[in-house]
Amino acid sequence: MAYTAKVDRSLCIGSGDCTRIAAKTFQLDAENKSTVIVQGADSDETLMEAAQTCPVAAVLLTDPTGAQVYP
Repeated sequence: MAYTAKVDRSLCIGSGDCTRIAAKTFQLDAENKSTVIVQGADSDETLMEAAQTCPVAAVLLTDPTGAQVYP
C-alpha cells in the first residue's frame, strides 16, 4: 500500500526503537530524535511495527490517500 511515515519531533524521546526496526526509513539525528531518511524503503508491515513500538506514538503513518492509519 506504500505508507508514508512522519515523526512528530515534539513527541520523540529518541528511544531508537523505530531505527532498529525500520533502519532504512528512520535514523536518529544530532538531537537524538528520529527523522525519516527515505520514504518507501521499508515494507508497510515493518513501518507499522516500528510505529507500534514507539513508546510515545511519535511515528505517524498515512496511506496513499493521506488518511492516517497509525496512531
